[in-house]
Amino acid sequence: MAYAELHCISNYSFLRGASRPEELVRRAQELGYSALAITDECSLAGVVRAHEQAKNTGLKLIVGTELYLDGGPHLVLLATNRRGYVQLCRLITRGRRKVAKGRYELHREDLQGGMPDCLALFIPPRDQMPDKDQLQWFQRLFPDRGWLAANLLRDGLDGPHLQRLQAAAKKHGLPLVATGRVCMHLPARRPLRDLLSAIRHHCTLAQLGSRALFNGERHLRAQNDLQALYPASLLQQTVEITRRCRFSLDELSYEYPDDVTPQDMQPQAYLRQLVEKGKKERWPEGCPHRVQAQIEHELQLIDELDYAAYFLTVWDIVAFARKEKILCQGRGSAANSAVCYCLGITEVDPARMNLLFERFISRERGEPPDIDVDFEHERREEVIQYIYRKYGRERAALAATVITYRPKSALRDTGKALGLSLQQIEQLVQAASGWRSRGEVQGEWLREAGFDPDNPRMRQLLWLSNELLGFPRHLSQHVGGFVISRGGLDELVPVENAAMSGRTIIQWDKDDLEALGLLKVDVLALGMLSAIRRALAVLNMRLQDIPPEDPQVYAMLCKADTVGVFQVESRAQMSMLPRLRPENFYDLVVEVAIMRPGPIQGDMVHPYLRRRQGLELVDYPSDDVKAVLERTLGVPIFQEQVIKLTMVAAGFTPGEADQIRRSMAAWKRRGGMDVWERKLMAGMRERGYSGEYARRIFRQIQGFGDYGFPESHAASFALLVYVSAWIKCHYPVVFAMAVLNSQPMGFYAPAQLVRDAREHGVEVLPAEVNASDWDCTLEGRALRLGLRLVKGLSEQAARRLVLARQVGAFESVQQLAARAGLNRGDLKALAAADALHSLEQNRHLANWSVAAVESPLPLLKQTCVKEVQPGLPSPGVAEEVLADYAHLGLSLRRHPLSLLRKTLGELRFIPAEEVNRRQAGLMVRTAGLVLMRQRPGKGNAVFITLEDETGVLNLIIWRHLAEQQRRIVLSARLLGVWAEIQRADGVQHLIVRRLYDYTHLLGELQVHSRDFH
Repeated sequence: MAYAELHCISNYSFLRGASRPEELVRRAQELGYSALAITDECSLAGVVRAHEQAKNTGLKLIVGTELYLDGGPHLVLLATNRRGYVQLCRLITRGRRKVAKGRYELHREDLQGGMPDCLALFIPPRDQMPDKDQLQWFQRLFPDRGWLAANLLRDGLDGPHLQRLQAAAKKHGLPLVATGRVCMHLPARRPLRDLLSAIRHHCTLAQLGSRALFNGERHLRAQNDLQALYPASLLQQTVEITRRCRFSLDELSYEYPDDVTPQDMQPQAYLRQLVEKGKKERWPEGCPHRVQAQIEHELQLIDELDYAAYFLTVWDIVAFARKEKILCQGRGSAANSAVCYCLGITEVDPARMNLLFERFISRERGEPPDIDVDFEHERREEVIQYIYRKYGRERAALAATVITYRPKSALRDTGKALGLSLQQIEQLVQAASGWRSRGEVQGEWLREAGFDPDNPRMRQLLWLSNELLGFPRHLSQHVGGFVISRGGLDELVPVENAAMSGRTIIQWDKDDLEALGLLKVDVLALGMLSAIRRALAVLNMRLQDIPPEDPQVYAMLCKADTVGVFQVESRAQMSMLPRLRPENFYDLVVEVAIMRPGPIQGDMVHPYLRRRQGLELVDYPSDDVKAVLERTLGVPIFQEQVIKLTMVAAGFTPGEADQIRRSMAAWKRRGGMDVWERKLMAGMRERGYSGEYARRIFRQIQGFGDYGFPESHAASFALLVYVSAWIKCHYPVVFAMAVLNSQPMGFYAPAQLVRDAREHGVEVLPAEVNASDWDCTLEGRALRLGLRLVKGLSEQAARRLVLARQVGAFESVQQLAARAGLNRGDLKALAAADALHSLEQNRHLANWSVAAVESPLPLLKQTCVKEVQPGLPSPGVAEEVLADYAHLGLSLRRHPLSLLRKTLGELRFIPAEEVNRRQAGLMVRTAGLVLMRQRPGKGNAVFITLEDETGVLNLIIWRHLAEQQRRIVLSARLLGVWAEIQRADGVQHLIVRRLYDYTHLLGELQVHSRDFH
């Protein structure tokens, strides 16, 4: 007899379901079920994953939801058709929008419309008769569409329970139907289900009591077992319900919003009008013929696929930003498009590039394009609120991001559930920090944290923690992916409140949207755009005014003089620049893309560098391949090149070529490349390519399974690399000011940015109440530090201070407090940062004067006790430096290690400048403050950057040593090393053999590193 499971929650019923949607669908298909309903609690968050898996397996999927009504019954609702699906979405939205994120609230009244296109199951309690009043309400609301659900288990109580249900069903005229009330695909997940319950109820497993599963039968069961347990009529009812549920997510049809097009025009005509206008502005002397042909090709395809409204929607958002003088830049696939360039969405000139439009829009793929636009990170919220104002909460919301368990969070929650103390849990979490923050939890970590991994409790901890990895914890908001619809968004997907005020999110993430072909516009934040806009405002320039191909800029980049420069300030990029030696814009495009996991894993980096340096011949097996790979010396570095290569060398269509790109992303996770390997090898053999060359190309394609960078994306970023480098090269004081005022962003703290500026000849003046604004400012050719660097001083207080200073300089601390309305905390912060230097001779006297300021009384003005100036001694240099770092994060006096140089010398540690003079291959002892720690991807080494008063050193710590001395690697702030000097192509590294922690020498000095970002 056939059976369909109609009540099944996945792990998207957060901390309740113990199986992934895909696992449930696969298991149902293995068991021969006729259908499976995914009915997560007041949610459709997991249904897209189930839908994709069901299409692969051929199982029928029913879309539904489970609801606990306040003061009412427990229900399951199932959509029978598209209208029923809309009714589900709107009901879930109503319940979620009433209350704060993560909760919902629904009453009987919310269902008074009857949900006419949904079927309903009444889920009764197991240990008592169903409520008479609730059953009568249910029968009236769902006539001929309601069932009483029977959930039978092997617990010895099924007989009486079934009899109660049969009596209630007969009395109220409701048919009975079998359900499993499933929360896991296999009984082996029962311990994990109990762990999730303990986490949800904030208790230990020992305290869970009746809230734990009282048996393990709430899994997908074999049909033989179900037939032995349920009357045949109850099983048959599941099939009858399945026949009535005909809805599929494939029926969802998305309509682009069309609010931008004038009423008397069609979207395509208006798009062409805007493109023609933009074309004249971009090329006032005439558009190049190649670009004109590209524009016509794009417009024709946009018209054919009916995408004009999408482009207009993005254009409107960008036009708003430009009107408000918010700097923005389109990137990603949009940079492939000449239309996007004419619309001002991207600044990547198609005349300078040779990009593949099919990477952006494909006739064969039949899916919407995807445009990412970066905005100034400090002003992106203005753009977000503009979208909400224009389209309303009913038509616009952010995509979701699923927050999942990683080693640290899994250990923390599992440890709490097992009753470990907070101190023990923190020991475990520390053992999983750093480069261990991804991947499985290892038994050796427990031993390192002081636990016996062979202890039964610790074995349980280890197993449960690893079972928990990757499980969704809750929904969060995407960084900026907006979904905008022509009609109500809740007709497509449920909408709920985000944690942040003024935001709403849908219940699907970007992968779900891509699977269903729904429009997403990424409204992203980029700190460098804030910095560039600030710099251009001072220079009275526009982005397009930056002169291209400046030799001085490329000379600076070749020296890796890139602290603060966008994308090329990481230590990996700094190591690559002297080797690659960029000479033009396209070299920057390669530079941006080459230091990514895809090219690295595909063994493309070293062949490219050898060929660029003339150490290896460039080979092209055919003119077709040469046309694709000539600009990258025969090595495929970009995704677009891989797509083109499969087309010219193996005969793939554009759509098939893009499908192999998609397979790259999933290859490592679940395979799927075999079919493409066979097709690629066969296609290349037919066209005369050798088997060895075909295998090499396929290995490189596999490398992109980890991550390959699109050329279009790299081109967008390369433009910002060049612009930020040009500003730094020619106006270092303006660059320093702009980057400091845009913090937090980038790799470096203000201390390193200020040091770099001074090394470039910039005079830096201290923060001072009679000279500084909130932001850092220019005083002639000098940089004046802003009050934003003063820790503990609010922006509002600082702006009141600057406003009060307009009538004249402050002459005393008392006058400052009275005129600017500063409280004792503000004054203390200024005194501690030595920002009162023009009013008092030193910090000690400033603190004394602040202590004398009295709070204003209700009827009197702020007063100061008149006292004799005390003879306090001036602070020493070491004390000043300590205070500077504590209250400003940097010091203009001396580097902290200059004060420790004698001690470090006695320990036989030499300074960085001395290391730089030693010969390669020598062993040296050196020490410095830790600026940053990195471990790219699945790399075999940890990289650390040290700084002392004479310079910066880059360390390579191989994995075995990093594991041996892990505590020092992760926690040392003043790190000493014994290391071998290694130099190649003008790049120096220290290969570390031993590490030493001398943090205790820093005393109270507070320095912070940037770790594993």
